[in-house]
Amino acid sequence: MELTASLFAAVLVVSLFCQYLSLSLGAGYGTAVTPIFIIMGFSPVQVVPAVLLSQLAGGLVGGALHHRAGNIDLDFRRDENIKNRLRRLGYLPRSTDAKIVLVLVACGVIGVMIGAVTAVNIPTIVLETYIGVMVLGIGVNLLLPRKVQGTFSWTGIVALGLVSAFNKGVSGGGYVPLVAGGQILSGRGARNSVGSTAVAVAIVCAVGFLTYLLMEGDIYWRLAVATVIGSVVASPFAALTVRRVNTRRLTLAIGAATVILGILTLVRAFVL
Repeated sequence: MELTASLFAAVLVVSLFCQYLSLSLGAGYGTAVTPIFIIMGFSPVQVVPAVLLSQLAGGLVGGALHHRAGNIDLDFRRDENIKNRLRRLGYLPRSTDAKIVLVLVACGVIGVMIGAVTAVNIPTIVLETYIGVMVLGIGVNLLLPRKVQGTFSWTGIVALGLVSAFNKGVSGGGYVPLVAGGQILSGRGARNSVGSTAVAVAIVCAVGFLTYLLMEGDIYWRLAVATVIGSVVASPFAALTVRRVNTRRLTLAIGAATVILGILTLVRAFVL
């Protein structure tokens, strides 16, 4: 499909709007833009690498701006306390946000591989139903009044990283709302959850894009450029929104966006 000037502008605006929602509310960028671009007339083989590249660019820029705005603390210097215990056997970064990003990325590589293998053997309706119910459940939990905050655990973060990346591998979506919402339910702050998710998904998408580039090599670069520009332009506005919005209101907004994504996923599975 030929990308005219007007269509280029339309793709840019759609990418900007969806990336803003993703980087500020934890909404699913890939889950939203992929079907939109396909409806616009692009083929999946054109859309997927463009979405991966734009989410990579938007996530890295957005993560850096979240760090600069104080939403997250990305200190990747080696944790000296852990260094003394591990000696030369391993590495962990200093800040909690950086540790979580590292764990999510490590689990992401494993989860994406398992998901890709599983997707071959499971009907699409089963996958979309599974993701829709899970995302909807997390959104409803975020909206419910909570007297006792969830207890943070590294085991929960590992499980979250594996399950969300599995979703990404089987369907191309379901990663951002699950990771952001799941972190909040585990006791993490809304700002930290959104910021760390932006960085983690960027690195997971980098792996996906490089894999696609090595296997296919044919990228529709004009479409990719349009989506990248939109994603990068959205990043500073999203970081500023997260910085200024009240934490409770941000959590409720993330919950509402997650519920909507869950419902839309189920509608697509059973209606469309």
